[in-house]
Amino acid sequence: MPERAEQRSYHHGDLRSELLRAAERRLQTHGADQLSLRDLAREVGVSHAAPRRHFADRRALLSALAESGFSRLDATLRVAVAEAGDKGDIAARLRAAVTAYARFATENAALNDLMNSSKHHPGAPSVTEAAAAAFGQIIELMEEGQVQGLLAEGDCEDVGLILYATALGITAMVNSGLVASERLDGLVQDAVSQFLRGAAPVRPGESRATAGTPD
Repeated sequence: MPERAEQRSYHHGDLRSELLRAAERRLQTHGADQLSLRDLAREVGVSHAAPRRHFADRRALLSALAESGFSRLDATLRVAVAEAGDKGDIAARLRAAVTAYARFATENAALNDLMNSSKHHPGAPSVTEAAAAAFGQIIELMEEGQVQGLLAEGDCEDVGLILYATALGITAMVNSGLVASERLDGLVQDAVSQFLRGAAPVRPGESRATAGTPD
């Protein structure tokens, strides 16, 4: 029976995807430390050696899982930004993107933790590239904001770390139960609004307290 299952998986070319889906399920219930290729092989019904045709070792599996997560996040952010409406409204699009990230991070808490720990792991450039593609959308929005004069000049990646750290803190509090999940969207939207005010250029006659964009 396992042999037939293995042959069926290879025939359809979907064993790698099956293993990643199984790995994510185990990640959610048991954590990254409990993931093993042998256990995954048993779960999907193939020989214990079969997964190594796709993943050289456990680290390669974790990297592939993190890369898949970033690819999903990338698609999620693109949809959120596109649905935000007016392309000229940087504030609305930025709120939509960060809110979409926060929802992803709370709905996929274990996967998000793995993604964060893997994106700078030596020997996993594809994970780093996938992370850059996903978060690059937010950087691009900030760059547009600078062009429009809504955000002060500066390195958008450095400034973006402030917003990312804020969103990460909010999601961590939700995931740990310190903050109710129903407050997530409101807190994130408020955080982005405050970020936009703080990152707005100070014009002649204004102080930092009065500078900013309208909500």
